[in-house]
Amino acid sequence: MKTPRGFFKPLAIGAPTPWREPPARVERMIHFVPPHLDKVRAKLPEIAPTVDVILANLEDAIPADAKGAALAGAVAMSREVDFRALGVGLWVRINCLNSPWHLDEVATLVEKAGDRIDVIMVPKVEGPWDIFYMDQLLASLEAKHGVTRPILLHAILETAEGVMNVEQIAGASPRMQGISLGPADLAASRAMKTTRVGGGHPGYRVIEDPHADGSPRASVQQDLWHYTFAKMVDACAAHGIKPFYGPFGAIDDPVACEQQFRNAFLMGCAGAWTLHPSQIAIAKKVFSPAPDEVAFARRILEAMPDGTGVAMLDGKMQDDATWKQAKVMVDCARQIAAKDAEYAGLYGF
Repeated sequence: MKTPRGFFKPLAIGAPTPWREPPARVERMIHFVPPHLDKVRAKLPEIAPTVDVILANLEDAIPADAKGAALAGAVAMSREVDFRALGVGLWVRINCLNSPWHLDEVATLVEKAGDRIDVIMVPKVEGPWDIFYMDQLLASLEAKHGVTRPILLHAILETAEGVMNVEQIAGASPRMQGISLGPADLAASRAMKTTRVGGGHPGYRVIEDPHADGSPRASVQQDLWHYTFAKMVDACAAHGIKPFYGPFGAIDDPVACEQQFRNAFLMGCAGAWTLHPSQIAIAKKVFSPAPDEVAFARRILEAMPDGTGVAMLDGKMQDDATWKQAKVMVDCARQIAAKDAEYAGLYGF
């Protein structure tokens, strides 16, 4: 690993100085767009104001013969809409590091859209070495093309080896913005017997003990991803970056989508991917703290201004630990309110 002093030094002569703290941004939903489709890009001025992040997808779901058009479309997207003026992040998901498209994609993106792109999402990251490579490559290209702001990196956790190395991935570079869970590829990597993209599985359950009278035994469906989720969240929290839920593939099941997103939110995730416009409102609702919970959290902070001592509110004891919980809630709400006028009103900020 790099020495502490060297960690924040530019990796190329003339490259921008790395961020010491990632920019504070609201990223409740990362909305995927296939940039090779002109009709979809034409809707961006309408869609962009409704989301926190627009992502130009170059990887999965883009046919091999459309990769070039997708890259050109991603560059065009960066010029057709002023995302920064809208307070919307512009991300690009590139193809994996061992693909034939990878190198040309990164070089073209930095040259033609480098100062407009906030984050590059890297699929199938398996260890810190993948981030070291991207860190050096981006620094060299940023220096070459005069990019003034470092492009951040977001890793997708979608192989067993990546899960094993998630702590080292999270801390591999000051470019790290966050990590997303990629359940479909991860399921294949682990040889899991499911074709679902995220969510639970009816076969993964716990069942109560037998009854003496032989009556039916209750059982409850469980979450296949809980262990991986928790490990990813801890790694991200320890290194000061953001964890995200990835895709929920059942577009026709908004109830299950909302529950999966809510599980992720409660466990500490900042947001989730939205693959269809119908999922945008779900992510916005779920990853924005409920107004009544924000109001109660504000009461805790007001009752204990310096975070010490004990207070009783509505029969519930509050102490320094609950004060910290309340601060997390209120800080999140303030950040959302600064971007979203609707929630500013709901929160009373």
